[in-house]
Amino acid sequence: MSIKRLLFLIGGLLLLATVVVACGSGATEEMTGGQVAAPAAEPPFLAAWAGSAHADASAEAFVHWDGDDPAVIPADCARCHSPAGYVDFLGGDGSAAGMVDADVAAPGGVISCTTCHNDATQTLSSVTFPSGVTVTGLGPEARCMVCHQGRESGGSVAEATAGMAPDTVSADLSFLNIHYFAAAATLYGGQARGGYQYEGMSYDSRYEHVEGVSTCVDCHDSHTLEIQLETCSFCHEVDTVEALRDVREPSSTVDYDGDGNLTEGMYYEIQGMQAALLAGIQAYAVEIAGTAVAYSPDAYPYFFIDTNANGILDEDEATVPNRFTAWTPRLLAAAYNYQLSVKDPGAFAHGNKYIIQLLFDSLADLNTQLSNPIDMSAMRRQDAGHFAGNTEPFRHWDGDPDFGTVPNGCVRCHTATGLPMFLANAGSTIAQPASNGFQCSTCHDETNWPNRYTVDSVSMPSGLSVTFGEGADSNLCITCHQGRESMASVNRVIGSTPADEVSASIRFRNIHYFAAGATLFGDEAQGMYQFAGNAYFGQNDHPASMGGNLNTCLSCHDAHSLEIALSTCATCHTGISDVREIRMTANAIDYDGDGDAAEPLDQEIATMADLLYLAIQDYAADTLSTPIAYSPTAYPYFFADANANGLVDEGEGGYSTWSPRLLIAAYNYQYFQKDPGAFAHNGRYVIQVLYDTLVYMNVDVSAMTRP
Repeated sequence: MSIKRLLFLIGGLLLLATVVVACGSGATEEMTGGQVAAPAAEPPFLAAWAGSAHADASAEAFVHWDGDDPAVIPADCARCHSPAGYVDFLGGDGSAAGMVDADVAAPGGVISCTTCHNDATQTLSSVTFPSGVTVTGLGPEARCMVCHQGRESGGSVAEATAGMAPDTVSADLSFLNIHYFAAAATLYGGQARGGYQYEGMSYDSRYEHVEGVSTCVDCHDSHTLEIQLETCSFCHEVDTVEALRDVREPSSTVDYDGDGNLTEGMYYEIQGMQAALLAGIQAYAVEIAGTAVAYSPDAYPYFFIDTNANGILDEDEATVPNRFTAWTPRLLAAAYNYQLSVKDPGAFAHGNKYIIQLLFDSLADLNTQLSNPIDMSAMRRQDAGHFAGNTEPFRHWDGDPDFGTVPNGCVRCHTATGLPMFLANAGSTIAQPASNGFQCSTCHDETNWPNRYTVDSVSMPSGLSVTFGEGADSNLCITCHQGRESMASVNRVIGSTPADEVSASIRFRNIHYFAAGATLFGDEAQGMYQFAGNAYFGQNDHPASMGGNLNTCLSCHDAHSLEIALSTCATCHTGISDVREIRMTANAIDYDGDGDAAEPLDQEIATMADLLYLAIQDYAADTLSTPIAYSPTAYPYFFADANANGLVDEGEGGYSTWSPRLLIAAYNYQYFQKDPGAFAHNGRYVIQVLYDTLVYMNVDVSAMTRP
């Protein structure tokens, strides 16, 4: 027996002796005043703890090693399956933190008061996951996360399969098990990288619930471990734990599993995805790996050879000698993610979108090899833009040295907390942690629930103010959907520089994305670059339909899914399946000069934009002697076309040979590109600006018509 274990045993016996004396029936006299002391009080929460899984001395988690010879809990298991191992891992016994130094004798005991309440846990504020990622700034939930994080990660799978052909069976591979109740890995999603994440795909980060209900101990009683339903019921109509499976946020507006049910709880969406992935795993195992496989969530090692190929695990097949061994790297990755989703029974609440993304990508990857792929046509991987926490608007800052910190100039529209801060502080913001998409409280005032924040007017980047009406909900939308530049900011950059003179002080000004509010208000917002002496349309005046106002954001878009209310459009525009098909029949004007006055307005604008891009390229090459090329997705969008092939090739850097004329044309072209709904938001305003820009670039517009 090591000195450390001997000291720990002696300490435990002394503690036990103290408890026995304190709790004995005979009271003792205190040395002060000869008073008789009352019996020692029962430790707080003892009864609550006694009925919990942490106190169940008969549970497999604590008795698994009792029958071994020798009966010891291995050091790599002791951290979470014995109090001595847990304290040892945290360095609470005086040893180095971060590892368990020795095996622990079985039975090792249950998770008791002093396991979680000691000097080491009082200061614990960070946890390192199996992926190697360390999460800092934690509170009491860190004690839970030390164990509830799993034992493997996507990195484990990548390491095990490194250098192997993806579809070749290898005897060197065996199943990797995430382990049980890895809730923290699910909760922290793409940040902790508990799942096998596919190259080129982005994933939700830490799941964020509303403030005060986002950690382990916010949702679970720390002693009974029970879910605190009274907290859930404040927003969700639940009175049992089972009812939580029916919960679905209003932001979950897509059919993830493709079964046509958009109202079922996220628990059932995950179940549907799991069933599809298991079918894909089984199909791949037969067709590619050459051995049928069946799965059991309860029998180790979970995946077995399906000897009779009936698709289910029969009793005589669930034996360790019959374990599945025909692993390929592709199959192992999918099976690992499947098991991860099963072994956190609360995944639907801890991080449902991350789990769905893992299941979706695993199945899509298997499908690339199947002769009859599993139908995924109706499945969806991610949410609408405001809630798609895996997308660039929310994940852009994850790779920065200060991981996940959004600078103050971006927080208003790219964090869940930024908009309320902006409104509460008259436009002032400070840097905020990155968000996993918007939350209910981003637009709904928690102090006046469920009302939305009230905005009477909105200041645009031009300095002009616009409004849909006092307190109109759509004002809230355009607080963000307004762009970041304007005609005024372009003019500030240009200054007094002659139109065709290159200046090192001129840099491209990017309107930013989805500046729909600036488009809709036209001349009242002056988001596009307008030319002196010309008149421009102001706020788009869409005809009213069925007594409704169709000139606001929320009259056309669903507030949560952001989808266009096509049924509303179809009231007047019959027979359409896409708003891009719309053309006002009373407005038969050939704006772009191609001879077609009946084509949709979207196509009229696109033709003019294409001509503008050609003019930009001709001007850059012929007048400025520096060819230019454009990418709608790669920052900074305009690049020096070194080989003059008209394309953005790898290695070509950002364009820097700017003159005022080129900047104005490029700014307006980019504006059109970054508002894909410009044709509907204020199509004739956009045509006016593009027409005038073509004139400015000396393009023949004689066949065109300016509204």
